[in-house]
Amino acid sequence: MKSRITDALRASRADYTDIRLEHTWATAIVFRGSRLEGASSGEEVGGIIRCLNRGHGWGVASFTGLGQLTAMVARAHELSLSMPVDQPVRLGEIPILQADHVADLDGDVRGIPLGEKRALLERLNQEMLGTDRRIVDSHSTYEDRVTERWVATSEGVILSELRPSVRVAAAAVAREDSALERATESWSARGGWRSVEAADHPFRTAARRAIALLTAPRLKAGTYPVILDHRCVGALVHQAIGHLSEADALAIRPDADQLMRPGRRIASELLTVGDDGSAAGLPGSHAFDDEGAPTQNTLLVQHGVLVGRLHTRETAGRAGTRPTGNARATSFRHLPAARLTNIYVANGRGTLDDLLRGVRYGVYCCDALGGQAHLGRFSLASGWGHIIRDGQLAELVKPVVLAGDLADTLQRLDAVAGDFRWSHLASSCTRGAPAGGGGRIAVAEGAPHVRIDGATVGGESA
Repeated sequence: MKSRITDALRASRADYTDIRLEHTWATAIVFRGSRLEGASSGEEVGGIIRCLNRGHGWGVASFTGLGQLTAMVARAHELSLSMPVDQPVRLGEIPILQADHVADLDGDVRGIPLGEKRALLERLNQEMLGTDRRIVDSHSTYEDRVTERWVATSEGVILSELRPSVRVAAAAVAREDSALERATESWSARGGWRSVEAADHPFRTAARRAIALLTAPRLKAGTYPVILDHRCVGALVHQAIGHLSEADALAIRPDADQLMRPGRRIASELLTVGDDGSAAGLPGSHAFDDEGAPTQNTLLVQHGVLVGRLHTRETAGRAGTRPTGNARATSFRHLPAARLTNIYVANGRGTLDDLLRGVRYGVYCCDALGGQAHLGRFSLASGWGHIIRDGQLAELVKPVVLAGDLADTLQRLDAVAGDFRWSHLASSCTRGAPAGGGGRIAVAEGAPHVRIDGATVGGESA
């Protein structure tokens, strides 16, 4: 493969050329209730070429198979010449490296028969359905993927990485009389079949929570002291800080760019947030990004103040800084864009009990069903919650929604625990096409518990 890539780069007449090739093996299995809804296994080979010439923009050509490699390099060069630009495109510098990165395949999933994978998921799904008579439906998925990815540039970069991943997800639906509740759980890893067999799978957890939520009351809407669990914190910073730190998206949104100016205070001094694509074994981890830049730990917020952004080579060149290793693409059908990898909130001190002791009456928010942020406003739907009463966790409550002004809410953050952990949920991130980089990518979120001394919580009308 390396010789084919080298020959194609030598044949290019463009000022700059990069090549990304992928060979992917993938399996997907889905059960809905007791019925097998689908099972597939296959492989795909393809690539994407980008060329850049002085005074011109990008020329891009993608293709399947490898037989068109040299022809597509010529095509991308021609397309670049047809794109004159007023402002030259400058690329941030990256190390000129040649390396092969091979992850521990941890029991290569490519050697496991499809029938064995199906049997595992069917057993776990049946365990979930058999938890209680009130579990009336389920949705269970298993996915694995091994991708051999090559990135090479005309500057001399030639990198390869073998990337395994596995994930399972469970959704349980419970019904009693007219009450209907749904609970979800998932798990993912940069691993293989041994990881799947050894994991503490979430199927029974989803079923038990769906049943418990049937009789859980709704919280009265209002302003409460709030403690967020690891998952809730991760989802909040993902949506409200992470996406607004992606430099190429900010480049086409002047209002958001101004809002996220480095040096602006947006939170309590207790909050530090970063993105680390180099962390070992996480869904968003890689040795290098899809432009060949090494992944790294990038601080976004330090002691409540905005300090950094996530860059591609192009946005780094425009800003006069170095790429951060965040140029990511879903597949060879997508252009790389500045995307999150593994976003985290730095550890604080103390335990959950320490945070609880400071609350007479409040709410403990767990997990996250979804969230969004727009121009300093945010909303976040929890998966479930508990009343906090006199410093103790009390009764379960149905999911609640936190919403309000982001900076005002984060300024009220008054405690960060010292119980950091990475979530191994099967998290993924989708970004729309306007800023480029469309498609779903694997990410991870990590955080300790945090406490906010007053947050707007939606629930049942008073």
